[in-house]
Amino acid sequence: MDMTLQDPIVGQVLDGRYRVDARIAVGGMATVYRAVDIRLDRVLALKVMHPALATDAGFVERFIREAKSVARLAHPNVVAVFDQGAEGAYVYLAMEYVAGCTLRDVLRERGALQPRAALDILEPVLAALGAAHRAGFVHRDMKPENVLIGDDGRVKVADFGLVRTVGDVTSSTGSVLGTVSYLAPEQIESGTSDTRVDVYACGVVLYEMLTGAKPHTGDTAAQVLYLHLNEDVPAPSAAVPGLAVELDALVAAATARHPDARPYDAVALLALAREARTRLTDAQLDAVPPRARPETGAGAGAEARTSVIPRPFAGHPERTTSEPRRASPVEHTSVLEMAPQDRTPPRSRGRRGAAPRRGMIASIVAVLLVLGVGSGVWYINSGQFTRVPSLLGQSEQEARSRLADAGLDAKVTRDFSDTFARGTVLRSDPGARGRVRGDGPVTIVVSRGPEVVRVPDLVGTSLDDARRTLKETGLAAGVVTRSFDDNVAQGAVISSDPTPGREVRPDSGVALVVSKGGAVEVQDVTGESVDEATAELEESGLKVRIASDRVDSPEEEGTVAVQSPAEGSRLARGDTVTLTVSGGPRMVSVPDVTGLKTKEAKSVLEGAGFQVEVDRSFPFLDDRVSEQSVEGGDEAPEGSTITIKTEGL
Repeated sequence: MDMTLQDPIVGQVLDGRYRVDARIAVGGMATVYRAVDIRLDRVLALKVMHPALATDAGFVERFIREAKSVARLAHPNVVAVFDQGAEGAYVYLAMEYVAGCTLRDVLRERGALQPRAALDILEPVLAALGAAHRAGFVHRDMKPENVLIGDDGRVKVADFGLVRTVGDVTSSTGSVLGTVSYLAPEQIESGTSDTRVDVYACGVVLYEMLTGAKPHTGDTAAQVLYLHLNEDVPAPSAAVPGLAVELDALVAAATARHPDARPYDAVALLALAREARTRLTDAQLDAVPPRARPETGAGAGAEARTSVIPRPFAGHPERTTSEPRRASPVEHTSVLEMAPQDRTPPRSRGRRGAAPRRGMIASIVAVLLVLGVGSGVWYINSGQFTRVPSLLGQSEQEARSRLADAGLDAKVTRDFSDTFARGTVLRSDPGARGRVRGDGPVTIVVSRGPEVVRVPDLVGTSLDDARRTLKETGLAAGVVTRSFDDNVAQGAVISSDPTPGREVRPDSGVALVVSKGGAVEVQDVTGESVDEATAELEESGLKVRIASDRVDSPEEEGTVAVQSPAEGSRLARGDTVTLTVSGGPRMVSVPDVTGLKTKEAKSVLEGAGFQVEVDRSFPFLDDRVSEQSVEGGDEAPEGSTITIKTEGL
């Protein structure tokens, strides 16, 4: 049954402009419809927030932020946003309509993709995210449902509904927004969302394209979150034998559990993807993967939807009554079929002799408890434990090095601190002189600096110094634009957004406007000698470049024939003006017009590229040419003046 018939918004016209024709898709926070802009007669997609959420000011703000954010991204691989508005209970975005399907549809239909197809989809996705990252935004909800593949083959990223500025953290309610199968560990633990959470999600999407299945699955969202926190994404070749090691390395780099081990943003990951492609042979790129079985289990459907998950539960799944199940036998069926040599026979439940064996073990333990007190002390003192060195105040690199020297592994987390400088260790678990069994690990908590950072005053500083100051303060340079300014030196900062003194979260992006210096108006130097024109332009603060080729021109040979930019253009000091030198006018054969009527003769000469001057002996209308200043058949410079003398009939 067509459910759109029961949808009250289908058939309505929102804001007197958008006629809703059909429902396309339903998500956790909004429904997408195909609509027509009756004002422009254009088919578009209308994304309408669920009415229940339209009463939540936070969701509405996020929804509107999507429109403003994506409107700033003019990129061919980003679904464009045309308009935003509200009517009654309906808050909506008017967006570009992409006729085609989603990557989820492709994976559901075909299962695993050939590596070439996977990279052909991944690269435009990374190009779109790279544009967002360099503009200071993070998508935060990358998944196959948000990758649109048009009927014409174009790939576009959609649904920037969770978009945030770089460095933002989720709201203080303690909830994580996103889709559990693609959440990065830091999103689950602390809600931190910088460009690297999109990198992680793209790594998971790549794994899914190469294998036809998600890397972490479970019956509940909590189980999936637990696996993201505690287990690495496996190599795709473990599920699909024969995949190139370069693809394993690409997935591993993108899905590293610690964000510092991942490429910084989508641009960096795109460079790695392209490098990996160049190293693959055609046979490796076109390897046909086995069709993966569809995912099953109670958690499969829940993982695909963007949801709100309480962070304390997601961050500490070990507090539940039982340890999360890693994966069901059904979920591993395809892996076992493809790699039978890795199978481990399951242990028999309730086999004969199990109870007597447990009884024997209990007896042995009892004897050891009676007789082994001294030997237990000897075992503890024989080097079973390692002392944790003092790490407070040291840099992360120094702390890692000291732990490695002590034979211990390091697990790094981050937290705010008003006392310890950004990047230094504020505490460890166990603490200094604490004992660790075996080789660890030791958790070191690295300071992110104060929870709130004031934007420094950067006006007048160079761009390099501004970037360095922002980094030292715990912020990042965002979009850099340039503008003319007579009062600020060229290359220095004019202003910042947010403005100096504003309190923002650490790692937030700060947009900078950099001075191009005072504007220089380009003068007209055509017709002047090259030396004169060069001196005149350099005197005004511009550089001069002389084109290698000369051109025919009415200007005298050796003078300036053409300049670029033209007269009146505005440039910054140090910008370059290109001068093209005249080779002199082109010589043209002069037509013979004697005997022709004056009007006809003039037309012939002008058609040959000459100026014409008439010397009339008698003022008759039907006079004819008796003489011409250059005889017919001779040559004269193109554009020069030919004088014709006339006499009456």
